[in-house]
Amino acid sequence: MTTTGRRALLTAGASAAAAALAGCTSAGDQGPRKPDPAAREAERVARAEAALRLRSVTASRTLLERYDAALAAHPALAPRLSPLRHSVAAHAAALGEGGTTVKPATAPPTTGARASASASARPSRPSPAVAADPRAALKELAAAERTAADAHTAALLTAPPEYARLLASVAAAGAAHAYLLTEGARA
Repeated sequence: MTTTGRRALLTAGASAAAAALAGCTSAGDQGPRKPDPAAREAERVARAEAALRLRSVTASRTLLERYDAALAAHPALAPRLSPLRHSVAAHAAALGEGGTTVKPATAPPTTGARASASASARPSRPSPAVAADPRAALKELAAAERTAADAHTAALLTAPPEYARLLASVAAAGAAHAYLLTEGARA
């Protein structure tokens, strides 16, 4: 092939490539397209569900913090509170699955040097106040259980079916915990 033939071939190839690239975009392309109404509705529903999950997990985590504070203030209540605390930790983990970044807390609070090391690793939030009297602390915890159960029950109105079943179970468990913390102890 002669030099002129090669140049003609390269020129033709470059022209074809430029034409192909120019054809990839249209002159009427104004940037990103707006999502259709169904996609916007799906995104709205997903955001609402994520917000619902976050509220539910926050209610359970707040309750978990109350248990930790009560256990730290009244270590003698550990045999009675530890199983309930473990359930609340499992509920917080289950409520957060599939939509939040909340990590489950499963271990009861530690004491000594390990407690100060783990406390410095977490964001510093003041511990909830706990009554000095163990019976009053149990009543406060029962009230916190009822508050969390009420929050989960209220969330049922807007929850998708599968999550609503989970919320109903957690709310029922919270009511049972409140009973065990107050009336159940008398039986």
